[in-house]
Amino acid sequence: MRFEGVLASWNDDRGFGFIKSPQPGGKDVFVHISAFPPGRGRPGVGQRLSYELVLEEGGKLRAAEVELRGPDRSRSPALPKKGSLLALLLLPALHLWITANWGKVPLIFPLLYGVASLAAFLAYAVDKRAAQRGGWRIQESTLHLLGLAGGWPGAVLAQVLLRHKSQKTSFRVVFWLSVLINLSLVAYLCSPYCKPELRHTIDVFSSAFARSNRHLSGV
Repeated sequence: MRFEGVLASWNDDRGFGFIKSPQPGGKDVFVHISAFPPGRGRPGVGQRLSYELVLEEGGKLRAAEVELRGPDRSRSPALPKKGSLLALLLLPALHLWITANWGKVPLIFPLLYGVASLAAFLAYAVDKRAAQRGGWRIQESTLHLLGLAGGWPGAVLAQVLLRHKSQKTSFRVVFWLSVLINLSLVAYLCSPYCKPELRHTIDVFSSAFARSNRHLSGV
């Protein structure tokens, strides 16, 4: 027997929600992302659904064989948060302006930012997929360390495009704190105030990277 209902709540990060009970005063019905048809995008709160009820061990009901009714709200992409987009555009520009005025930016930093950003984006994608399937999750501390290591541009891009880790306030507070720490540290390392010994080490790594890049280009 099939029932009609409305999606009352949805946790997109974890891939589950609850359908408003078909009976007045009844408990809302649990629904997992795996119960939705593949290739139809993400559901949204207020989406009308048709579903079957399955009795789990312990006597709890969950929705199965879910079909979307009416407009598919997931087809209308949600606009990215203005704060995330603004930060994605302005923070790197401000960062480059400061370092350019203080001195030459070592070549090793663009490389580190690119590699770390790619790793962060992939980590967010893997974690989101695991959340949807109930699999092994990547620890939040690992995601924060990737951002702190220079992967925060890729992390912001993942939050905007994948809509992952974009709602949890505590995570976002720590994330943006790690971004500020990263920007401050790199700005210091590029500034005249950096200790000569540390600056020399950075220049050695940058020179080695430049020589290897020229060697590979000449091969």
